[in-house]
Amino acid sequence: MRRINVFANKTPLSVETERLLKCKLENSGFVVPKEFDSEAELIICIGGDGAFLKTLHEYDFPDIPFIGINTGHLGFFQELNPDGLDEFIFRYKKGKYGIQPLKTVRAIVSVGNEKFEHKGLNEIVIKGNHSHSIHLNMSIGDSFIERFSGDGILVATPAGSTAYNYALGGSIVDPRLELLQITPIAPMNTTAYRSFTSSVLLPPNLSVKINPEEFINTGVLISQDGMEKRYGQVSEIFIEFSDSVVKLLRFENYDFWNKVKSKFL
Repeated sequence: MRRINVFANKTPLSVETERLLKCKLENSGFVVPKEFDSEAELIICIGGDGAFLKTLHEYDFPDIPFIGINTGHLGFFQELNPDGLDEFIFRYKKGKYGIQPLKTVRAIVSVGNEKFEHKGLNEIVIKGNHSHSIHLNMSIGDSFIERFSGDGILVATPAGSTAYNYALGGSIVDPRLELLQITPIAPMNTTAYRSFTSSVLLPPNLSVKINPEEFINTGVLISQDGMEKRYGQVSEIFIEFSDSVVKLLRFENYDFWNKVKSKFL
């Protein structure tokens, strides 16, 4: 039997959409497991972008295609609306769709002799702990670039270029491009401190190395897709593309720039 995982957040519209969808899928010959099934052929996430990202992280970036039903606000990752369930099932059974692969980014955080990995679809954010300004020695590849001073930096994937990165003044990037975007967060640019003030774009083979200054290292906040973790006495943060790829199911009429226009312009 063909199995499809269905997950929803707890808003009334999401709960009702989940109930209707499960009935329609089962009437169409699909099985909807009660818990996550790693052998399922598809994951349907009902909610907004936050619910989609939460599901992605909760099940550790599974190698199963995703599709989203938007019951939230922006819904940039979501392909469907609640009133399109019947059409979705019809087109899915006919195979009238494609898969959009989205690359992810990871950060390796070194604290003493320990290393901790963080992975995100949208971005990795490095900030000072407890809203303190932070001073970061930043290298790209083997080249030292600068001593950044400010609230922090964000490293975004193309998929995340329209999220927090865009709110910070970063560029919107077509997800068919493979690049990382470093965007400063409230950089200091005075006679005492010099920091880059606009985004920097990197090819996929280059990594970013961050060394917080030790004598003022009161702690670092690492956030991946809005999920935060605080560390003390971080010696190094190494950021690069991850091997994980998120597979989004897209229908034949999907166009990234039409979605940008409808959501932002």
